[in-house]
Amino acid sequence: MKIKTDYLKNIGLVMLLSVLTLNVTLAQNGRSFQILDQATKDPIIGLMYHYAEQKGVSDDNGYLYLTYISGESLHLSHINYGKWVIDEKELLEVFEKGKLFRRESIVNLQPVSVISLKITEDKDQKIHISEQERLHHDAGAILNLNPVVASIRKSGAFAFDPVMRGFKYEQLNIVIDGLQSANAACPNRMDPPTSQIALNRIKQIEILKGPHALRYGIGLGGTINFLQEDPRFSIERGFYGRYSTMYESNGKVFRNEGRIGFTGENHDIGIMGSYSTGSDYVDGNGNIVPANFKRGTLGMYGDFHISNSDLLQITVNRNFARDVDFPTLAMDLRSDDTWMGSVRHTRSFQGRSLQSWTTSGYFTLVDHLMDNGLKALNPRMMNARTPANTQNLGARTEGFWHYGKSKLYAGLDFKTEAAQGIREREFLMGPNAGKTFYDNAWQDSRINKTGAFTSYHVPVGPYLFSLAGRLEINHAIAHDPAEEFSNVNTGNEITQLNPGISAGLKRNLGEDFSVGFWLARVSRSGSITERYINYFPVGVDPYEMLGNPDLNPETNNQMDLVLSYNRSKISVELNLFAAYLTNNITAEKTELTPRLPTSPGVRQFVNIDQALKTGFETSFNHLIGYGFRQQLMFAYTYGQNLVLSEALPEIAPFDLRYAIIGSHFNNRLNTAIRLRHVSAQNRISESFGETVSQKFTLIDIDASYDITSFMAAKVGVQNLFDQAYYEHLNRPIGINRVPMYAPGRNFFFMLNFKF
Repeated sequence: MKIKTDYLKNIGLVMLLSVLTLNVTLAQNGRSFQILDQATKDPIIGLMYHYAEQKGVSDDNGYLYLTYISGESLHLSHINYGKWVIDEKELLEVFEKGKLFRRESIVNLQPVSVISLKITEDKDQKIHISEQERLHHDAGAILNLNPVVASIRKSGAFAFDPVMRGFKYEQLNIVIDGLQSANAACPNRMDPPTSQIALNRIKQIEILKGPHALRYGIGLGGTINFLQEDPRFSIERGFYGRYSTMYESNGKVFRNEGRIGFTGENHDIGIMGSYSTGSDYVDGNGNIVPANFKRGTLGMYGDFHISNSDLLQITVNRNFARDVDFPTLAMDLRSDDTWMGSVRHTRSFQGRSLQSWTTSGYFTLVDHLMDNGLKALNPRMMNARTPANTQNLGARTEGFWHYGKSKLYAGLDFKTEAAQGIREREFLMGPNAGKTFYDNAWQDSRINKTGAFTSYHVPVGPYLFSLAGRLEINHAIAHDPAEEFSNVNTGNEITQLNPGISAGLKRNLGEDFSVGFWLARVSRSGSITERYINYFPVGVDPYEMLGNPDLNPETNNQMDLVLSYNRSKISVELNLFAAYLTNNITAEKTELTPRLPTSPGVRQFVNIDQALKTGFETSFNHLIGYGFRQQLMFAYTYGQNLVLSEALPEIAPFDLRYAIIGSHFNNRLNTAIRLRHVSAQNRISESFGETVSQKFTLIDIDASYDITSFMAAKVGVQNLFDQAYYEHLNRPIGINRVPMYAPGRNFFFMLNFKF
């Protein structure tokens, strides 16, 4: 039972003020500045420094924190930016400006050349993975650190299915290192692609907004690219490792993650793993929400210099999940077993325009089982289970050319995705008692995608011009069509051609301002779900959904306008976007009879002529001084069905984040106070059964300290004031459609060891 008293709130305020006071007290003698890439203005992370007796690396935002010492020079080094020294006079100027810019260079590390393989557009953003984020059992949850990305949630602890600017599911392109992906085997997406990504070696996540990143595939609304760490080659043989553990009080969540590697001049090999468990949590109203889960990963990797110019990289992961509660669905996840593997070869060249050629391949195999065995049904009318499988295979080859100041990428790729699954319904009561019915959910469907792509970046006078294109052949077929499906749909096989083009132009306006403008027109074909799902409730409401193989490709005509301001201690960015969609894929009600008596009806996927999505995102960063900085981000999307004059479904409301972050004692002590405010969502799609969601405000605080060079600790509290709230995109619970509330106050403690 929940106890609400002023005493608890007073404790929270005392903790809040204590963190602020501690920050001010410890920061008086500190100096800090941010190191940025001269071309992209991205923070340079992991840059090593040596200043008198002070040593360390730049943090996740590119900041160094120093205690000024008269007469000393600062020594800096980074694998992509070289080594250089800043004397005392220059250092004082850098302290005054608050920023230091460094141009990326090609560094010849015998026997390999390390070069930058991506120009980051101003509109794109990165999430740098900390030790706490790496502990999470679902990579989708980390995306929610940025208000640009929300999540559809059907479980309180698992399957954070991303939504960006109102685009979701296969409208987003989710990849690892620009290639590897996964398909949800569960028709209800208990296992979305992000849930299958092992975070052990992920260093950062690129959020590529809009349909402009055509190198990596067709992302109608955007691409989310998980980047793995670079190899750790060393002249002398050695080993390294990491172990992290964390406990969360609300839900009794216990997380563990570790890695050990062996390195030498021509190899970096290792093993990695993670394991997390949790139970039911308590929401802000004191109610218990089912949230049991078990999740683990075990993997190995190997990076090898097979010659002075050749790098071979191999990764294999085994993921598993057991007995995960999904209170908003009729069934729970009982088991999910996934194999993921990739191989990548890079050939580097010296003294020529062709800098490198990379060829890679991957596989992802998912074996999923959901049933209603964990549901407390009274009476139990039926036992239901759905074993399902998906297979993803793909390959990619790409060249990178460097002509003066311009960069060119071009290549080919191929992906195939397939799904099989039969729902079993055993009737225990009623007129069908003793009978078992079988429903062919996926109809053994497959989609093959073959694409050619290019991306070109060139400075022209004061402008930076970018152009990207892709042409993709999409072939879809159902190998085992069900009779009831064929009665409605006349064809089961179709081939479509999807072109895409994107162009961007950026210009600096003086020293501090810049403006960027991007246009794109991109088409994508329907997914396996949209084409071949067979009478399954996979949408916003309980209606059963029926696929449509004859769907036309939906097309996004999008514009992005970015205004940026960067000064010594302040940076501001405003991103305005508008997406006009034709042949938008949605669903409409039919007169068809559903398979389940509890379903209110059947919807079939269809195209609508016109839809609009528009909105904005803003970020603000300010170096206050004395070791403090503040960050502000917010995002808003407006979606409208222009045919029905109704709001599009599953659009997240206005989301604002604000944080004050302190770093002291050479970055050994880090503290943060974070505020999140989400507005009510009153623009809803009543035809899809959406309901209005309420506004809420949350406050989190945390503090971490490097106890030694190999041991660190972190403590904090989330939802400090025990707010009762739920996300607009959460699916409701049961036939009464009760909101699924998020966890209430949650204390956590983490230990991290490195060697």
